[in-house]
Amino acid sequence: MIRFSNVTKRFRKARVLDDISLDIGLSERVALIGSNGAGKTTLIRCLLGEYTFDGQVSIEGRDPRQERTAVLGTIGFVPQLPPPLKMPVAQLIDFSAALCGTNPARIHELAQRLGLDLAPILTRPFVKLSGGMKQKLLIAIALGRDAKVLVMDEPAANLDPEARKIFFELLAERQEDVTMLISSHRLNEVSALVNRVIEMDMGKVVLDDRVADDVSLSGQFACRISIKRCEPAFTKAMQAWNFRDLGNGMEWEGDVPGPDRLRFMGMTSRYVALISDYSLREVGAAAPCAPGNPLRGQATAN
Repeated sequence: MIRFSNVTKRFRKARVLDDISLDIGLSERVALIGSNGAGKTTLIRCLLGEYTFDGQVSIEGRDPRQERTAVLGTIGFVPQLPPPLKMPVAQLIDFSAALCGTNPARIHELAQRLGLDLAPILTRPFVKLSGGMKQKLLIAIALGRDAKVLVMDEPAANLDPEARKIFFELLAERQEDVTMLISSHRLNEVSALVNRVIEMDMGKVVLDDRVADDVSLSGQFACRISIKRCEPAFTKAMQAWNFRDLGNGMEWEGDVPGPDRLRFMGMTSRYVALISDYSLREVGAAAPCAPGNPLRGQATAN
């Protein structure tokens, strides 16, 4: 469905994407995670054909730059920052619906479910709406079309808690028939929805974990890590996760929430040369799975 082949993107001398190769299949639901500046938004913009780059990107075999109109007609997109459109809300809905042959009533219905009352704002310019209103409307437009691919860049950033809950319920209703790529800082929000987690750091993929649909990410994992020497950066990382120092910064113990398991593993994988022993075990699990973590030492996780 989606293919990135040796994609590299530079801004002047800065390499923002560094030889990214990924295949994302039909019905895969991918959480794209990483800190600010990791390259997530740049990767998404390459996918949408907004940037030139080295390498190749395709969606169902089509080049998003060479066949942009056809490709974008199959994508529902929620940007991180709403565009500064001066178009009235009613006109924007009708225009968006016409582009992909969607009934505008479907967009109205989804906006209503998200808690956005469109009637009072139909004549108001989109740019004059509040941040939350803009985000709800953009989500309704993206989900209202019959898209095969949903691409969402921090889609829940401006949503209130109730709207965020409804938004993920709406995504769950579509999870069997679309490919989703969701960029988010909050893995715990999408952990029950996604079946693959890709973490980026400094333009590279540092974690690509396919999660079986029947694997629960709830609960707690007990973790114990030993390192070869004291390292201030590693100490700071462990303290950020509220781990306990068991011996002069050389041995650490703590609990990892289930929804954060993959993000934690991605973080610790950066210190693979430093770690001498590593175990991650679900609390109360009957039996660990076979070691398969890329880190050295013992690694058990259900």
